[in-house]
Parts: sequence; structure tokens; C-alpha cells
Amino acid sequence: MIELYDSQRAMRNMRKAAIQRGVVAVLDVGTSKIACLVLRFDGTERLQDQDGIGALAGQAGFRVIGAATTRSRGVRFGEIAAMQETERAIRTALQAAQKMANIRVDHVIACFSGASPRSYGLAGQVELETNTVSEQDISRVLSACEVPDYGEGREVLHAQPVNFALDHRSGLSDPRGQMGQALSTDMHMLTVDAAAIQNLAHCVKRCDLELAGLASSSYVSGISALVEDEQELGAACIDLGGGSAGISIFIKKHMIYADSVRIGGEHVTGDISMGLQVPKTVAERIKTFYGGAVATGMDDREVIEIGGETGDWEHDRRKISRAELIGIMRPRIEEILEEVRARLDAAGFSYLPSQQIVLTGGGSQIPGLDGLASRILGQQVRLGRPLRVHGLPQAATGPGFASAVGMCLFAANPQDEWWDFEIPVDRYPARSLKRAVKWFKDNW
Repeated sequence: MIELYDSQRAMRNMRKAAIQRGVVAVLDVGTSKIACLVLRFDGTERLQDQDGIGALAGQAGFRVIGAATTRSRGVRFGEIAAMQETERAIRTALQAAQKMANIRVDHVIACFSGASPRSYGLAGQVELETNTVSEQDISRVLSACEVPDYGEGREVLHAQPVNFALDHRSGLSDPRGQMGQALSTDMHMLTVDAAAIQNLAHCVKRCDLELAGLASSSYVSGISALVEDEQELGAACIDLGGGSAGISIFIKKHMIYADSVRIGGEHVTGDISMGLQVPKTVAERIKTFYGGAVATGMDDREVIEIGGETGDWEHDRRKISRAELIGIMRPRIEEILEEVRARLDAAGFSYLPSQQIVLTGGGSQIPGLDGLASRILGQQVRLGRPLRVHGLPQAATGPGFASAVGMCLFAANPQDEWWDFEIPVDRYPARSLKRAVKWFKDNW
């Protein structure tokens, strides 16, 4: 735990140093594509004036000066499966983005989906030594949170204080400087498989880059696709990617739950490939141009020509109706949405005051998906595009770039996390012997 805490602090400091130097890259390592954006920071002092993640968060602070995307290789279900292939793909995207920006980048902030995320809600309370809340008191109350035994081989990726309460006044976002007797906090902690983080960190190192930050792509997609009111009142963001669908729930501008479903757009492509007996590249093209989620009477008459690459003219020149294609795609899309609904139900999403659901990611572009989703998820559903940021090329403004744009906002305006505060050494939130001995002395 202490090693992770220290490494996150080191990455946070590295990010600050990179932003002060003026250039940092963000990398979205996905199953279907790897996107890289190069950001230039100017006027970093203005960043601190932004409160939270507003509609124009970070707009004053940075602009995108380079962007590139390449087909992902060696990544399955959002996790690295073949190190050398992924390294080659990352290098390709990074070199193209550096060439466009005409500048060399040393520091990169990466995000990834998958790695079986699990959410925990923690609570802690301390008595104040003086009547005014200081930075030290916040450190103490965060370290007072009882960390659950989340198992071997898992690491904490995010640990954010979501809410503070001073005496009986709850709902404070920043209690520093306020008067009171007792301070309590609620913290959201997200853990992921340690192996997935280590593989990604190792892969980035092999590309001669310094890793200056890590984030879950379901978190950053939510930052960029949800508007300010949705983040405040409560909404879920469903990031439909190639290998997995990321789910995040926000309220009061903080993420309170994250999860992922290991089915995505590539499984739909695989179904088309098997159903029509065509190569995956052809299946992807058919899905992109003609795919849909809801069939109408017109679709029986719309004929699609399938061009193959087998050399057998009769086999390659087949025709199918669009209704048949939708018949192949729809069961898999329904399966993804049913899984998402099960996760939302388990998280208690139906108890939130507002139940808006926003679909984003490349998979959300299938025509008719929003109607089908509102029927299965039973809520108001809309399609979300990422916020506009300065200098972002037109090609990178679609829903498929929600995580990449969210990474820019995450880099410019990070929310307070556990490791931003100096935690007293004797209060490290580890299941340590020292803490057990202290408890024994105090209570026996």
C-alpha cells in the first residue's frame, strides 16, 4: 500500500513538473485503437482558478497541438496481451502526434479500460485539534478511513474524497478554513488488477517515456461526456469500446462507482464475421456502413453486397438484406446492454435523484442504439460527445475520443486524491502491525 501511495505521489509530482515545462502527452490505450494527443500548457497559474470540472474546465490552460490515432495491436478486453505489438502501436501513434506538434514529448499520462475495476465506499472521522479545519486535518481524516482487504494482486487506481461533513453539516466539497469540532469524510476507492497496471507501465517505459499519471477510462469518459448538471445531479456514463464497456456513475461532480463489462464492439464484428462467413475487416466495414440496432420495414428491401477476399467469385459476390445484418448484430448489443443494466442495478443506480444515462465511445454510433438502450435500461438515454477543447482536430471530436479528451481535462484539472495530502506515517492506511499495536495500547 505504501509503495503504491508513494508511486502515485511521484507520478503526481512528475505531472506537475511536465505541465510547468509546458508539454505533456495523453495516451488512450484501447482494444480497437490507440489515440495520442499532445498538449501544450500556457498560463499554468490560471489552472488553479478553475473550480472542479466545469463546462470549460482547463480551456484556459492548454491546447491540443498534436493528435494521432492508430489501430490497436496486442490489446484484448482493454488489457495488454502482447507487449511488443502494443509497444509498436504506441510508438506509431506517439511519433505521428509528435511530428504534427513538431515537439518531443517525454512525459505521458495513460488511461486504460478493463483490469476488472472494483469500487469501495470508505468513511472516516476525526476530532479537530483546533477549531479550524487545516490541511493536516484533511490528511488525518483521509488516513482514518478503514481500508478494506481488497485482496492480493490488486492496486488502488483512484481514491477520491467525495464528500466532507463538519459536525452535522454534510455536502461540503472543501472544508479547509471552516470552523467545527468533528470532521468526517466519504471516500470512493477504485482498485484494479495490479498486473494490468504493471504491464502498461512497463510498456510505456519500453517506449522511452516517463509515466506521469494513470486513470481509468470509464472515469475520464465520464468527465468529458457528461455535462456539468449531469455530473452534479447524478448520471451514468456508458463507454462502449471495442473490447469492453466501461460504466461510471457520477454525483456531486465526483465518480462514486466504476465497473466494466468484458464485451464490446469487436464482439459484434466477430458475430458478423461468423454469421456471414467473411473476414473480420469486411465485417467491420459492413458494420460501420450498414449496421443498426433496430430493423424497420424498409430494411428488408435494402440490399448489401458482400465483397470477400477468398478469390472464389461466387462466394464473394453474395447479397444480404440490411434486416439480416441487424438480426445478427442485435442479440449481441442486447447482451451488452443487459450486462450494463445488471451492473447499474447492483450499484443501486435506481436510488439516485436523477437517472440520466449517457452513451459514448465508438460503439455508441450504431444507429438506433439509444432507442434500444432506453428500452432495456429503462431510463432517459442520450448519446454523448466529448467536450470541445482548444485545438482538437475535427476528426477527434467524435464519441470514440471521449476517453482521450477526458484525459486532457484530467491532466489539466486533477481532482483531489488521497495522495495529494501528507498522511502521517503512523496512520498509513495499511493493514500494518504498527497500527494494530497502537489500537491494542489505546483500547486494552
